[in-house]
Amino acid sequence: MNSVQVGNFSIGNGQPLALLAGPCVLEGLERSLKIGHGIKEICDRIGMPYVFKASFDKANRSSFNGFRGPGLEKGLEMLKTIKEELGVPVVTDIHTEEQVKPAAKVVDILQIPAFLCRQTDLIYAAAQSGCVVNVKKGQFLAPGDMRNVVDKLHEGGCSQIMLTERGASFGYNNLVVDMRSFPIMRSFGYPVVMDGTHSVQLPGGGGTCSAGNREFVPNLVRAAVGSGVDALFLEVHDNPEEALCDGPNMVYLDKLEDLLKDAMAIHEIVRKKL
Repeated sequence: MNSVQVGNFSIGNGQPLALLAGPCVLEGLERSLKIGHGIKEICDRIGMPYVFKASFDKANRSSFNGFRGPGLEKGLEMLKTIKEELGVPVVTDIHTEEQVKPAAKVVDILQIPAFLCRQTDLIYAAAQSGCVVNVKKGQFLAPGDMRNVVDKLHEGGCSQIMLTERGASFGYNNLVVDMRSFPIMRSFGYPVVMDGTHSVQLPGGGGTCSAGNREFVPNLVRAAVGSGVDALFLEVHDNPEEALCDGPNMVYLDKLEDLLKDAMAIHEIVRKKL
C-alpha cells in the first residue's frame, strides 16, 4: 500500500484517519473561513489530519440556475487565502484540462468529480500536475473498473493517487454504497476515501436540485471505516438549511466531532488488520 503526502502529513499505509471537509461550494470568503476554522478546531482537538475542501465551480448541477460558485479566478484566490489563514492543505474539483495548471498552483489535491472519472484527457492532465489526484468513482462504475483510472494516472506519471467511493446508482434518484468497494479499490495499492455525504444524496430527487438523507451519514461512515478506508470526505456546514448547494446531505458542524471520534476509534481497530 502506497501512502500519499499531503502538506505535512501522509494518508494511507497505516497512517491515522484523515479528513477532507468543508462546504460543498465556496459561498463567500467569510462563510467558508468560518466553516473551515470550525472544522480545524475540532480536528486539532482530536488529533485528526485535516484538508479543507470546497469547489470554485460545481459544473454538474441539476438545473441551469443552480448555484455554481465564484468561478475559477476568484475561487482560487479564496482558496489561497483559506489555505494560508487555516494553515492546512486544500482540495478542489476540476472539470476541464484548462483548469489543471492554475488550480495546481494553489491546491494540494486535484479532485476529479465522479461524472468525469472516465475523461481520459482530464485525468492525464491532472496526473502531470505534480499534485495528489483524488478520483471519485462514478455512480455508473464497478469498483474494479477504477483500475483503469489508476492506469491512466500512471500513464501521466502520477503515483500520488487517492480513490473515493461516493455511492452507486440504485434505480432512479437513489444511491447505495457497496462496502466491498473499499477492499477492491484498496487492492490497487492506493489510499481509499469514503465520501459520507454525497453517498446519501438523492441525485435530482428535488426536481431542479438533488435531495439527500443526512441522517444516514453516521451509519455509512462507521460502516466504511470498519471496511477499511484511509480518509473521510464530508461536506460540512454551520447551517445546512442555508447552504447554496447540497444542503440536504451536509453534516452540521456542531455534530461533526462526535462522528469523527467514532470513526477514529473504529479506524484504530481496523488499521492494525489491514
